Amino acid sequence: MAFEDLLNDPVIQKYLHELVGPTGMPVAAAPPEGEVTDEELAEELGLELNDVRRALFILYENDLATYRRVRDEDSGWLTYLWTFHYDNIPENLKEEMERLLEALENREEYERTHEFYLCDVCSIRFEFGEAMDFGFECPECGSPIEAMENDRLVEAMEWRLDQLKTELNADVGN
Repeated sequence: MAFEDLLNDPVIQKYLHELVGPTGMPVAAAPPEGEVTDEELAEELGLELNDVRRALFILYENDLATYRRVRDEDSGWLTYLWTFHYDNIPENLKEEMERLLEALENREEYERTHEFYLCDVCSIRFEFGEAMDFGFECPECGSPIEAMENDRLVEAMEWRLDQLKTELNADVGN
């Protein structure tokens, strides 16, 4: 996928937004080619220097930016020259999907293997053991708690798991 295509992809835009938030999005959405200082980015984008630095650090933590330190011989000050590396985004997204798949598999198994009870008044859900400990009465309002069917929830999770597995298998071939 070409660099320009990456930046125009709504999934990648959403991913970047989730990483850096709205204040860091101008930094992430239009990375310059080559090296740039945080001060140059702040001035060019009209942003606070701390917002730019926060976004750059988040991008760095996610392997989407690197820096090189240069010491000014006269003042001794360090300047950080940043370079963006968005070619890592597809792999990062795949790893996120794999983490989501694992979490959803665990949650689906939990939902499938446990019995739940619900207080219709408070909308609090209890596992069977908790419901039994409370004498099948809501500890908040005293209303009876009734058995809850979660078949539709489990079916929705299974459907989403199938989608994720299909998407991940499609990515493996690329």
